[in-house]
Amino acid sequence: MNKTIGVLGGGQLGRMLAESANRLNIKLVALDKPAAPAKQITAHGAHVDGSFKDPASIRALASAVDVLTIEIEHVDAVVLAEVEAAGTPVHPAPSTIRLIQDKFEQKRHLRAAGIAVPDFVGLESNSMEELARVGDLLGYPYMLKSRKEAYDGRGNFPVSSRDSIPAAQAALAGRPLYAERWCPFECELAVIVVQTSTDTLTYPAVETVHADSICKLVYAPARNISTATAAAASALARRAVASFSGRGIFAVELFLQPSGDLLVNEIAPRPHNSGHWTIEACPLSQFDAHLRAVLDLPLPPSSLLPREPAIMLNILGGAASGAHLALVDAALATPRCSVHLYGKGPGTPGRKMGHITLTAPSMSEASALMAPLVHVADQIAARVGADVPPPLAAPAPLVAVIMGSDSDLPTLAPCLDLLEKLDIPADAHVTSAHRTPAEMASFASRAAQRGYKVIIAAAGGAAHLPGMAAAYTPLPVIGVPVKGSSTDGMDSLLSIVQMPRGVPVATVAIGNGVNAALLAARILGVHDVRVRERVERYASEAHAEVRGKEGRLEGMGWREYLQGMKK
Repeated sequence: MNKTIGVLGGGQLGRMLAESANRLNIKLVALDKPAAPAKQITAHGAHVDGSFKDPASIRALASAVDVLTIEIEHVDAVVLAEVEAAGTPVHPAPSTIRLIQDKFEQKRHLRAAGIAVPDFVGLESNSMEELARVGDLLGYPYMLKSRKEAYDGRGNFPVSSRDSIPAAQAALAGRPLYAERWCPFECELAVIVVQTSTDTLTYPAVETVHADSICKLVYAPARNISTATAAAASALARRAVASFSGRGIFAVELFLQPSGDLLVNEIAPRPHNSGHWTIEACPLSQFDAHLRAVLDLPLPPSSLLPREPAIMLNILGGAASGAHLALVDAALATPRCSVHLYGKGPGTPGRKMGHITLTAPSMSEASALMAPLVHVADQIAARVGADVPPPLAAPAPLVAVIMGSDSDLPTLAPCLDLLEKLDIPADAHVTSAHRTPAEMASFASRAAQRGYKVIIAAAGGAAHLPGMAAAYTPLPVIGVPVKGSSTDGMDSLLSIVQMPRGVPVATVAIGNGVNAALLAARILGVHDVRVRERVERYASEAHAEVRGKEGRLEGMGWREYLQGMKK
């Protein structure tokens, strides 16, 4: 492609953007210090050495490219507006960059656009009196934030009481500040949004886990949230980004409150740490999408959907030079892992040196494989060196086996046993549609959020448990009729198969927990080839067992064979 794109900043984001550009023969020219990470992997001498805040350097870059973009928002937006007026397109728009640079003005813009954000107030000074008045207004604790040049927790200070105000003043001295009401949240979410010339698209919502205010882990898709919450997060992120001008990637960070409400925390007008997982997990990464949006190239929305679940772990520098390499070695020896290093040298404590992305057919398997790597990362962060990884974490259950009474357990024991033999994580619960209806409804309605893929429900008599569970969950439910003392389980079977339209429940023969396990395995095997292989192996073993019986019967004759069966 005969295109040249200029990037203000040449750090790890610019480096990964260059990797995407190289595949399309797009020439990427970076403005940053010599030997910056992005410059290390592009074989040309057209890069500009200098500061991405320096007006002369920005103008020099603009004169050599077809379009300008950024990989860091701490740039001179006024000069960007000037070069755009002179004829070099800039994305996102300089007005957007200038607005987002000031987090107080960003929040004011979002609130004016009807986007839900935490309560906040501006400050005329950073005096003891004013900060105390903020405490009276917002309550303690509250968060004191720098309006500009803040990232990875730098520039934020939690004010826990009036007595902690002097410490906050000292920590944030010389910065323009604003204050935000303390926001308790259930988890932090992020949505990568792509704004094109014609549309505003999103990758699925992810869960971000932070340590010391730095992103540590990203789970894609987000764990333990409902489909409705994920959709609401994407819709809120789209609305927020659509209120800004310009094309490209935007990262929207959100708080999920205990009430279920979502608040926008911050927006970054560029590729973002919370989107690195897209490189391995999606047909188009966030860097591919940013290039396509900025250059107005085709961008099929379905290419933003992940092929399978993913977890990203940041590789952070440790106290000792090169300490992070212990995590790299562990990741290289871990199946389904991809390692990205950013060319930043030996590393310093807390510096982002690279990242690891692990993909797997299920989040359960991905979490189990990632657990030892998280352990190594924690050891490095604790400055005691990389210890021997612990055993793999037990995978989260994929099948919930529920019963209305523990008297149903003998019927379900063969089911649980076979799931174990097929290496399918499952757990068992007693929850009654009649005696504990609220708990049953809560369990079924949250089953998908907890990572279950299938529910097996046993019930006798009126057999309400499978049907009621199906009424509260979008997951497939398999009923197991339990043989009763009076009607031999026919009442249970007929109750299950007579579910009304719109609430489907599968069923197996009376008391046949084995078939319930096999049906659950076949459902899981649709998207997990290894489960499908285990089911095929089980069928092959059953075939061999029958052929063996046939051979013995032919060799022994039926009378001797029958005597052996009696013994």
